[in-house]
Amino acid sequence: MKTIRVGGVTEKVIERSDMPPAKLKKVLGKETVAVIGYGVQGRGQSLNLRDNGVKVVIGTRKGGESWKLAQKDGWKPGKTLFDIPEAVRKGTVVQYLLSDAGQKTQWPVIRDNLKEGAALYFSHGFSIVFSEQTTVAPPQNVDVILVAPKGSGTTVRRLFLEGRGINSSFAVHQDFTGHARERAIALGIAIGSGYLFETTFEKEVVSDLTGERGVLMGAIYGLWLAQYEVLRERGHSPSEAFNETVEEATQSLYPLIGENGMDWMYANCSTTAQRGALDWFKAFHDATKPVLQDLYESVRTGVEAKRALECNSKPTYRKDLDKELKAIGESEMWRIGAQVRQLRPERAGTEKKSAKPRKKSKAKARA
Repeated sequence: MKTIRVGGVTEKVIERSDMPPAKLKKVLGKETVAVIGYGVQGRGQSLNLRDNGVKVVIGTRKGGESWKLAQKDGWKPGKTLFDIPEAVRKGTVVQYLLSDAGQKTQWPVIRDNLKEGAALYFSHGFSIVFSEQTTVAPPQNVDVILVAPKGSGTTVRRLFLEGRGINSSFAVHQDFTGHARERAIALGIAIGSGYLFETTFEKEVVSDLTGERGVLMGAIYGLWLAQYEVLRERGHSPSEAFNETVEEATQSLYPLIGENGMDWMYANCSTTAQRGALDWFKAFHDATKPVLQDLYESVRTGVEAKRALECNSKPTYRKDLDKELKAIGESEMWRIGAQVRQLRPERAGTEKKSAKPRKKSKAKARA
């Protein structure tokens, strides 16, 4: 187990070597993991668990799209694929990986079929932390644990297949059996994590919701769009505006940051780029920090949770979401993006001409 220390804070990091195959088998060998929901996280985590030799069953609505996809992935109705109540009854670990709105709706079914001593597993702290809104209140006779991969279930699966591992956090909310922490760590490694940081349900959900609305998705797109519009308004072509805003960032600079950090990326750019970045980052910091402070408070106080549950529970949710995503996909910025991506040598001729999003959007199970 490694220890890292920075900013006066010491953290212990769980690595795969702390949970080798023999120990993993000892901890999970008698467990049956019931994965409830076969969305992006449910699919990625369950396939990795299966490949790691863990006994897994899937619980989802019979006849739905997820049911059909599960069958394509080799899950067998009546053997490893069941409706939600039966899957919960079979599980000694119940991975609750429906969307947050879906977890609120299905909670009575989960609660009424949980076994004493089971581990109720989440990949997001949302339902527990905002329980007044979700009504998710686990019984006292189960473990309540969390493993939250820092990325999409698609990435969880891809990195696993590449022999790598995603960064994840884990937490214990309730330890009924006395083995909740060990179960959480074992499951974290078994789903494909390369290493695990310990947290709490509350810290996970607040940081996660802030990050998604901030630099991970909301803020970065807002910045990209603003810069693209400024360049286009000043007479630059669509391809030039896109290349200088998105393509260079995602294909060149961000990978360098991921490899060795921001300072290393700066050191490997031109001196003119270095000077400009160092001169201007403070202006962007000062302009955006108040927005992020407001965002954090909106998350912490449950305003964002309320909005998410209300919007995502509407009967028209999918239709409304598709409309919003279609507007983005058909905007000039992403239409030129589709054409620019097609020019990459490794992708030439593989991408459809249309940049329209898929008809049915897949929301993250933990998002």
